[in-house]
Amino acid sequence: MGRDKESLMASKNAPPVTQTPKSEMAGTDTLDRGNTNEKLESLEQFRSDATQQALRTNHGVKISDNQNTLKVGNRGPSLLEDFIMREKITHFDHERIPERIVHARGTAAHGYFQTYEDHGALSKAGFLRDPGKKTPVFVRFSTVQGPRGSGDTVRDVRGFAVKLYTDEGNFDLVGNNMPVFFIQDAIKFPDFVHAVKPEPHNEIPTGGSAHDTFWDFVSLVPESAHMVLWTMSDRAIPKSLRTMQGFGIHTFRFINTEGESSFVKFHWKPKFGVCSLVWDEAQKLAGKDTDFHRRDLWESIEMGDYPEWELG
Repeated sequence: MGRDKESLMASKNAPPVTQTPKSEMAGTDTLDRGNTNEKLESLEQFRSDATQQALRTNHGVKISDNQNTLKVGNRGPSLLEDFIMREKITHFDHERIPERIVHARGTAAHGYFQTYEDHGALSKAGFLRDPGKKTPVFVRFSTVQGPRGSGDTVRDVRGFAVKLYTDEGNFDLVGNNMPVFFIQDAIKFPDFVHAVKPEPHNEIPTGGSAHDTFWDFVSLVPESAHMVLWTMSDRAIPKSLRTMQGFGIHTFRFINTEGESSFVKFHWKPKFGVCSLVWDEAQKLAGKDTDFHRRDLWESIEMGDYPEWELG
């Protein structure tokens, strides 16, 4: 029994350096053979060939076999001491991440940020001081109330979350397409979300806030009145994600190299202008194409008609 355990455990160790793991899967050359274009060629620099690399665990330990469990003898029971099997099953059990409570439905795009001029008088952040520097950016747009399968053109607040990958570290600017919010005190947030979500007894409506529990909440929380006016305006049904403003909502403080501070607010202004749907258009589009906004963003980028925003 001991010899069987030792031999099987040894077989799970990394192969010799001279041994090259073989892969039966098609490589990128097979997939792209006879099917290349300018975009595929530009992506080639970001591809990596893993056929010459050893199989590893999540912790980087080299292994040669993740298809056979360590057992007692040739036909005995599996052993829990097989950390490779435990890790593989644990990874499998956690593959499906529960969708987030709010902002579940969204779409995102990569881009870059480039400042027009040196703003060193306001901030010592490098991405705001070098006009020639392009800082990588990732932006996620989203609705708030609905689940992942809800429609794009519902009357709702839109998330506008920006992540800038600066030399000093990642800078996250969480925001919406409206400059204010329903509550001032964060302790009310769970109550607000419970109120705006579908009615608990019938799970209606999906993606919208036109129901009793929402109106009951805002009637009892007067500070939400300003945000309700924004939600009932055209800003809640944008025509395109490309024609939507973004706001950091909160007031932030910039500090320059001299230690001087300034209070600022972040406004993302679309260069295509602000444009919204009318309610009848939004309702018809919800029935015809629930992916209207994400399709518009995807297709415009594919055609080279890139959206742009100016930060003010």
